[in-house]
Amino acid sequence: MTINNLKKAFLLVLPLTLSFYGFGQKVVSKLQSPDKSTTVQFGIDDAGRLHYKMDMNGRVVIAWSAMGLETNGPELANGIKLTGETKTSHRETFDWALGEDARIENNYQQTVLHCQTANAKFDIIARAFNGSFAFRYVTGLPGLVRLQKELTTFNIADDATIYQYHEESIFSPLKLNELTRICDLPATVITDGRLYLSIGEADNRNYTKCVLVKGPKANSLALNFYTDTTYRNKIPTVHRDTMVTFKDSLASPWRTISCTTSAVGLHQFSQLNLKLVTPQNNQNPTHIKPGKVFRVPISTQGGLDGVDFAARMNFQYIMFDAGWYGAEFRTTSDPTKPIPGLDLAGVIAHAKSKGIGVILYVNYVGLKAKLDTILPLFKQWGVSGLKFGFVDGGSQKGLSWLDTAMKKVNDYGFILNVHDHYKPTGLSRRYPYNLSQEGIRGDENSPDAFHTMVLPYTRYLAGPADFTFCYPNPSNAFSKNLKVTKGQQLALTVVYFDPLQAIFWYGKSQDYKDDKDIEFFKYVPTVWDESHFLQGEIGEKISVARRNGDTWYMGNATGFTPWKTEIPLSFLNKHQNYIATVYEDDNKNGIVIRTIKVTSGDKLPVDIAAKSGQAIIIRPVKK
Repeated sequence: MTINNLKKAFLLVLPLTLSFYGFGQKVVSKLQSPDKSTTVQFGIDDAGRLHYKMDMNGRVVIAWSAMGLETNGPELANGIKLTGETKTSHRETFDWALGEDARIENNYQQTVLHCQTANAKFDIIARAFNGSFAFRYVTGLPGLVRLQKELTTFNIADDATIYQYHEESIFSPLKLNELTRICDLPATVITDGRLYLSIGEADNRNYTKCVLVKGPKANSLALNFYTDTTYRNKIPTVHRDTMVTFKDSLASPWRTISCTTSAVGLHQFSQLNLKLVTPQNNQNPTHIKPGKVFRVPISTQGGLDGVDFAARMNFQYIMFDAGWYGAEFRTTSDPTKPIPGLDLAGVIAHAKSKGIGVILYVNYVGLKAKLDTILPLFKQWGVSGLKFGFVDGGSQKGLSWLDTAMKKVNDYGFILNVHDHYKPTGLSRRYPYNLSQEGIRGDENSPDAFHTMVLPYTRYLAGPADFTFCYPNPSNAFSKNLKVTKGQQLALTVVYFDPLQAIFWYGKSQDYKDDKDIEFFKYVPTVWDESHFLQGEIGEKISVARRNGDTWYMGNATGFTPWKTEIPLSFLNKHQNYIATVYEDDNKNGIVIRTIKVTSGDKLPVDIAAKSGQAIIIRPVKK
């Protein structure tokens, strides 16, 4: 069934009448979400500048804020007149086999504001979802146009705290008016009135990465073009997109604002980016295989042993990381040839015999030089997927290349993991083989318990992230990398969403025996039929329940303070009895496992120490 058959739409094209005056704006349009909770107004001031305002249940969330684009010629910011408006109502449910929920509702009200200035015409496309507002700029302009600045601002209607971060940095909660650094999208803002906001972007294919900076007013944020850092021989080079160019047409990414009254309520917006990206087709990607990944040593024996370990642990993939074809940043390293002594063909053959896929890392240097060569070659070798390394995920040039590369990889049927500072904007809906990306401070960078408890409310709202989980073993405690307990590491594989979850990142296969605690990794899936964020607070704690088939998994974890609570199990089937297997810390650097009987009417007691966690498998009792 097509989207057109699923949605009920009405169409209105009419001249706009200026009406409803407020705060210096002549209100020219009003848009409401399907449940009427979210209201957006658009206004034009005396200089012909367009603004917007967002309310939630009658409460101002974003006060009047600027819109518009500054170019080298066509006027897209001043002297704007609205010549018409096109309104539609969209109602759709689509199946998604690679997400946090198997079915996703995509319901919104849309308006397209037809704008005209003295020398240009353009549209503002705006959508109001329940709790969210999204808009983008679209125009067809002849010739080459240079975009010098995006004028979009976000004037928060209350004093607020922003969780500032950049790429793989730590998070710094700052009063918004004290912000002096840039902040990446998605950005989480908490108002003093306890509204939780997420400001993000979707469908960024050929624009530039924008970051947030302090805006011109109190409690305001503005967009800046990205300052990009690239690496050659691990030496950073900094450059900035000062202008973004478009030929004949321009479509900005969607700017998104979501609002809720609780921290865990933010999770309802984690799939907004997918809703805003138009897929190449409407097929549910059930043919694409998600799974768990084990990174193997770069040697033939390391690969063979890794395959056997992956099969024993019910993993789906092994990966040869940087170095399998030589030093990753050197132009002389050739991703069409393994290093001497590595029998890659033998490892791939052994992996195939065990039902394990092989993923190969290729650095940006090699990708730019030989992507079109390695794709058919890797297909011939029997490779299952690629990991991109050190891509340019900030500049317009880099993002445009990446969009083209994603499509090529997708068309060849390779799963893809894009690493380093690139973050998702929903393009997995367009290129479903793109399962994961980094853009996160994971276990490679030794995050503390505050950081691990901020991530579910910030970065993971943009989409999947490769956290590169470490896990201790008798030979190595990974104390440099791990600042939380084993129990939290287990729990976070449920809390954090990633269809291509890398586990035992620095571990060696021979160091993990048949210890009971690691059996959890054998069972935990990486995609879900249903997800619920139950309790939590940013930086402090989290409780998440997810279902795969008829089995539920829970992850409960803490920051720097202990947590004692009761969690209702009302998400369970009311007519079913369950056995819950609980994996939790024994306070001796180990894991204790216990089982309890539960039903949907029970409340699960939670009593976990600081920096700790528990992972739970809730299985139905067979009748």
